[in-house]
Amino acid sequence: MKMSQIIEEACREASIYRDAGLDGVMVENTHDVPYSLSPGPEVSACMTSVCVAVKSVCPSIPIGVQVLSAANEQALAVTLASGADFIRAEGFVFSHVADEGLVHACAGELLRYRKSVGAEDVLVFTDIKKKHSSHILTSDVSVAETARAAEFFLSDGLILTGTSTGAQADPRELTEVSRAVSLPVLIGSGVTHDNVDRYFAASGVFVGSHFKDGGVWSGDLNAQRVKNFMTKMRLLRGGAA
Repeated sequence: MKMSQIIEEACREASIYRDAGLDGVMVENTHDVPYSLSPGPEVSACMTSVCVAVKSVCPSIPIGVQVLSAANEQALAVTLASGADFIRAEGFVFSHVADEGLVHACAGELLRYRKSVGAEDVLVFTDIKKKHSSHILTSDVSVAETARAAEFFLSDGLILTGTSTGAQADPRELTEVSRAVSLPVLIGSGVTHDNVDRYFAASGVFVGSHFKDGGVWSGDLNAQRVKNFMTKMRLLRGGAA
């Protein structure tokens, strides 16, 4: 697909999210499989172009960036260059084995890089015990201990996931982590119209697969699914549908 087509599609989806009243949107190179732990400079260039265009469509809501896989410094650079607001970072604290290979903790390097490029206003939300990964290396470290380590290393917010894309996060982990830290705790996978009530105590939720045709991450964005979800969210928040 040509860049012009990618940008057009990203803006079309962003406008659906904007009109449905979402609190923010994220740009991610999800279809760029197989993912690499060292994506080339062309990925950052393309992501920046897309983010600039999405920002023009959604000028008044926060925009996040994730560059797969675990390309957190690149995501920061894209965010700064495009005027976006936050990144979703993998491997912030504690090493783990992902399907792309071994991902090492990066908090020290990442936050020093953020300061060096003048991007200290960019928020860094960090996955802990993330999906698509083995955590046998840290099996003696609980999710609450991991959360406390991320807080100590100056994360701006924590993200809990299930085991894979679209898999539900454990609500018990949400309770455990929320009690352990004072940071915002967000749910990063598996949220749907039917189960969002279970995660209402979270500071926020990322919704991806559920908004696609058939609830499959690779499907086309389904505007009706987005609308139905936001109608329920307004009811849960005590507002009019």
